[in-house]
Amino acid sequence: MKYLALGDSYTIGELVNYNDNFPSQLVSILNEKGIEITLDKLIAITGWTTDELSLAIAKEKPSLDYDLVTLLIGVNNQYRGRSLEEYEWQFYSLLCQAILFAKGETKNAIVLSIPDWGLTPFNTEKDKVETSNQIDAFNKINKEITESFGCKYIDVTTSTREHAKNDTYLAEDKLHYSKEEYKIWAEKVATNFVDVQ
Repeated sequence: MKYLALGDSYTIGELVNYNDNFPSQLVSILNEKGIEITLDKLIAITGWTTDELSLAIAKEKPSLDYDLVTLLIGVNNQYRGRSLEEYEWQFYSLLCQAILFAKGETKNAIVLSIPDWGLTPFNTEKDKVETSNQIDAFNKINKEITESFGCKYIDVTTSTREHAKNDTYLAEDKLHYSKEEYKIWAEKVATNFVDVQ
C-alpha cells in the first residue's frame, strides 16, 4: 500500500526530523498494526496556501492509485487574510483531487483540521481570540465539505489549543509542533484508517 500526504508546514513537520512529522509517524503506526504502507509522496511546503498547493499538485501529477491520502491545508490562507469564499472553492477542488488520487475511494481520503497557531507563544501581534475565531471559520468550511463527500475528518485543532503553551508539544520556534504533537495526529488518523479497511 502507498500513501500521499498533501499540505503545508504542518505536513512536512517544520523544524522536526522527517521521520518525526505526522505522515512518517502515521506510516510507522500502521506498519506496527500490520498494515504494510509506505509514504510514497509528500507534497507540502511551509507557507503554502490552497492555490499554491494546487499548483504544486498540477506540477507533480500524482498517480491515481493511492491507498491513503491526507489533506491538511488552510492556515496560511487565514494568516495572510485570504477570504473564506476563496478557501471554500479551492479546498473543495483539492479534496476532489485527493479522492481521485485515493482510487476514487472517499474512505481513503482523510482531512485534518487546521491547528490554532494563534495561541502559541509565537503570536505576540495578532489578537488571540480573533485568530481562533477565524481558524474556526475556516475549519467549519473544510469540515462541512469533507463530511459532504463522506470522507473522514480529524480534529487536531483541539489538541493544539490544549498544548499551545506546553513546550513539549512545540518546535523550537514556538509556532510549529514537535514530534509529540504530531504523534497525537498520527494516532488519530491511523485509528480512522484502520476502522474503514
